[in-house]
Amino acid sequence: MNPDLAGIIPPLPTSFHDNEELYPEKIRENINQLLQYELRGILVLGSNGELVLLSEKEKEQVFMVARESIPDDKLMIAGTGGQSTRETITLTQMAASCGADLALVLNPFYYKGLMTKEVLVNHYHEVADSSDIPVLIYNMPGNSGMDMDAETLLAIADHPNIIGLKDSGGDIKKMEEVIHMTGDDFQVLAGGAGFLLPALKAGAVGGILALANIRAEKCLDILSAYSDGDFKKAEDIQQGIIPLNLAITRKWGVPALKAAMDHIGLYGGAARKPLMPLDPDMRKELVELL
Repeated sequence: MNPDLAGIIPPLPTSFHDNEELYPEKIRENINQLLQYELRGILVLGSNGELVLLSEKEKEQVFMVARESIPDDKLMIAGTGGQSTRETITLTQMAASCGADLALVLNPFYYKGLMTKEVLVNHYHEVADSSDIPVLIYNMPGNSGMDMDAETLLAIADHPNIIGLKDSGGDIKKMEEVIHMTGDDFQVLAGGAGFLLPALKAGAVGGILALANIRAEKCLDILSAYSDGDFKKAEDIQQGIIPLNLAITRKWGVPALKAAMDHIGLYGGAARKPLMPLDPDMRKELVELL
């Protein structure tokens, strides 16, 4: 049986000291506080976890701290995407050995012109063949500069150990096509709170949402209202969260999310350079949205 992904999952930012060294105690504290909500689990080392800025040893440390902090009845999803198939397999096996339930794999993107459908399918299938845990496809055009089309996603999904998709592109028509063309065992998650409700209407089972780190209750309320058939309530909440969600995703990104976490009593702390903290005017604008 594949894990049930239905629900809301925050992609946890990685906590650093001011000197940019890992701060495991704060990772643990943030997980404990977030899981006071009825979340399905926690994603570590997604895009908001600054995966590409950590060494392999640091990634392993984050995986271990997360598994120690996440109870067995909650999912631990680990971001393991690398630029080579070899690296991705190594990280995925490392995550599994640390106790992760699933691996979230961002596609390789550095050699964009060579990332054909055949290359991407082969990459994902080799990773899935080598993995002891189920694999989720991660389509994140905002960071990768590539938006995998439905044909490619469906070909990748045609593997028994690839059980779902996190799509952060926001193309609802494409999500709907993937959902329609895959079986019941393949689960799609919205990758942005700004289109959570449209994704649910298309057949998504939930979302991995940056906003869930700071407004978990709003994300859960959208899911609950939709499940209850109260579509007006769901729409009202959906419209209300869009400005804040834009600020912490497309406008200012990880530094804004961390600043928002600091403001509400979680630990955000510093982002790792080259990411820079918000200037005072940006921070003031962000606080007004909270």
